[in-house]
Amino acid sequence: WLDRLPDPFVREDHEAGYNYRISILQAEFSRTQVFDRPLSGRHLFEEVIRENLDLGRPSKVSLIFNRGINKRTPGTFQTRVITQGVIPSLHVSYKSSKIKQYFKEDHALRTETTINNTHDFGLGRSLKNLPELRAIGFAANCRLLEVETISQDCSLAEGVFEQVTRPQIIDGKRVSGLRFDDHRVIGLLQTLCGFLLLPNGFSNSSMRESGRAFIS
Repeated sequence: WLDRLPDPFVREDHEAGYNYRISILQAEFSRTQVFDRPLSGRHLFEEVIRENLDLGRPSKVSLIFNRGINKRTPGTFQTRVITQGVIPSLHVSYKSSKIKQYFKEDHALRTETTINNTHDFGLGRSLKNLPELRAIGFAANCRLLEVETISQDCSLAEGVFEQVTRPQIIDGKRVSGLRFDDHRVIGLLQTLCGFLLLPNGFSNSSMRESGRAFIS
């Protein structure tokens, strides 16, 4: 496609020794993840924003962009949540580059890394650096999503929750479900956690004694 770009110089200019090289003024690298259930995706993104308001801190920015940050690093480190109408978007900056995340057209999570200055990452503006710049941009998107995934892993997936709370048939035997709204179930789980580090295990009687305060 380079051959299709208009040449800014006429023949006389080239004969006089003038030439040009294409450079990278700005580059954007994005990832779009479409949800099967858009409403659930919208709720998830709003929760992700609430749980990750500290993404703009230097320690998090350093992790996302894989760059060392010290007191001399230019730029303002902060998390910005901008709402246009009813659509919120999350913004984090590193020097003159930034990463943005929003819920696109009520159907997909859009993550965009925009590099406005290739020198932020130790690269020149020449077009030959585009593959390396591309790797940096997509890696930043992946790291941001990994950080956000950690904040959401504390809750059980819907399928796992149903499997635990409903009766199951395992090896031909019926196993009762654990109802997490039952105080006896909560008491049992708290008691079992207390015996986690006992090298010789525990007996039914010792378990009942320890759990008496929880299940009485």
